[in-house]
Amino acid sequence: MDLQAQLKLSAFQGLILEAVATDKDFDTVADLLCREAQRLSNGAICTIARIDANGLIRPVSSPSLPESYAKALDGTPIGPEVGSCGTAAYFGVPVQTTDIDADPKWQPYLGLAQPLGLKACWSSPIKTRDGRVVATFAFYFRTKRGATEIERELVSRAVHLCALAYEHTEINARNEFLAYRDQLTGLGNRRSFDTALAEHAAAGKPFGLLLVDIDNLKIVNDSLGHACGDVLINAVAEKLQDLCEDSCAFRMGGDEFAVIATKADSAETLKAMAQSILETATAPVEARGSVLVPGVTIGGVLAGTDGIGPDELRQNADLALYHAKETNRGDFLRFDPMHKTAIIRRLDQSRDLAEALDEDRVMPYFQPVVRLDTGKICGVEALARIRSRDGRVIEAADFHLAFSDSRNASRLTARMLELAADAFQKWQAEDLPIEHMALNLSMADFQTGDLDERLAEAFGSRGIALHHLNLEVTESVLMETHIVRPIDNLRRRGVTVALDDFGTGFASLTHLVNFPVDAIKIDRSFVERFLTDRPSAAIVEALTDIGRKIGLEIVAEGVETVEQANRLTALGCQYGQGYLFARPLDAAAITQLLRVGLAGHAVRPTEGRKTA
Repeated sequence: MDLQAQLKLSAFQGLILEAVATDKDFDTVADLLCREAQRLSNGAICTIARIDANGLIRPVSSPSLPESYAKALDGTPIGPEVGSCGTAAYFGVPVQTTDIDADPKWQPYLGLAQPLGLKACWSSPIKTRDGRVVATFAFYFRTKRGATEIERELVSRAVHLCALAYEHTEINARNEFLAYRDQLTGLGNRRSFDTALAEHAAAGKPFGLLLVDIDNLKIVNDSLGHACGDVLINAVAEKLQDLCEDSCAFRMGGDEFAVIATKADSAETLKAMAQSILETATAPVEARGSVLVPGVTIGGVLAGTDGIGPDELRQNADLALYHAKETNRGDFLRFDPMHKTAIIRRLDQSRDLAEALDEDRVMPYFQPVVRLDTGKICGVEALARIRSRDGRVIEAADFHLAFSDSRNASRLTARMLELAADAFQKWQAEDLPIEHMALNLSMADFQTGDLDERLAEAFGSRGIALHHLNLEVTESVLMETHIVRPIDNLRRRGVTVALDDFGTGFASLTHLVNFPVDAIKIDRSFVERFLTDRPSAAIVEALTDIGRKIGLEIVAEGVETVEQANRLTALGCQYGQGYLFARPLDAAAITQLLRVGLAGHAVRPTEGRKTA
């Protein structure tokens, strides 16, 4: 090969490499390569075809042949007798046909080749580095001949360049997938969602946006492992993908998905779509020997009605989902403007509590727990209060929304432990008649993993035995399976546990057998009505009877009248707590009340009202 030919080949190679380096896709590079290869050859006609995952020929470029030729070959399966290209792809080796008319492999395709004057063909497979045949490069000739020396070198370089271009396109496609697709589920990711939402919002057509949250995924991850959690995520993703044939489903990360419901043009159609998700996504799933029943909560908005731009729609859907999880878990909630007011209140309360903690303005109030048969104080419940900057005392009901912030809740418990332990230590030093100090715990207190150490530090460092400590937890906390072991560990150290506000959450009577608790606190909503409301009376009587039979102590909350106290005593309820005996009191007032108990006086209703 002379120097001039070598220079032309080098220039050809440089041109194609530049196209690859500038991120031109395979089809674009293939077309450029075909045209340049034809220009350098001795009258050859160049074609490049992809071989798809099903082994079908997909023509990419054939600039000197009519479009009808490519259409006729499109979708032809490769095989051992399928012309030159189909055979080369099938065996993965070059196939040279110097006489198309006489070659058996070409007999089914003579009707395509002969009208175009094609007499010979040399096809070479294009392989990736892992050995896959992904395309073919072919030279056709209008005379019965083989390739010249320069054409052989041209084909050698062209095949190599095609392989580079194909792999580069694959890498780009993979990067594109990673950039816009969730790797676990294959759904569009947050970036893909942002793009799609902006496009739908800009189009001005009606649509709905649903945010779908998997309930209790953390519990599955913690108790069964992340592999089971991934099975759950994939199961929900598949259901969403199946349901969203005319919509778009995305995984936003963690346990949250988004659905752009293109056919939701009214509140009714949006709700119907959400209902379909609720019904379909909750089908049982098997994961490593365990049967999981997914639960989802959904918040949604209608474009145009509940927001216009993508940011407003997303924000309002977030608010709806947040409120659904707080008040309507396992169901669908559409956005309401009042949700914004609630969020602002929560943020304000979170800020107020954080500032009170920072400025040491949190203080304990105490409400006595009384033996109903004797009127003697046997314990107190410590209740958090905030002293405002102007001196007002703010009750927990006015900052309870701040407890949804786990950091706030954990910090509050830590401070209340110190303050309650200080008070109890002083009462013990006076030999005041008090056996138990009750404290409320939230889910956040168990998430840090060091609750027993914190309790031991607060009470043990002050010489207070842990059997004096009574922890109150709600049903919703105890329903979390990963809480059972920490509570059992605390009980083994002498701490007693009370189930607070029983009857207002998710538990049933059958759970009392399995819950690791020592006492039940009957919620005030039942106590205040049980003398006049038959269902409430039945609940109070049943709880009292069951508690006595299975060895649990019963505390009635919200006792406000002598008649209530007498009836509870007759039913066998041991303890009461409420305004009949005393309102929550500051440290000085409760200490005075305990001193009354030390003098041998029972807490009478009139005394309770005087100290309120």
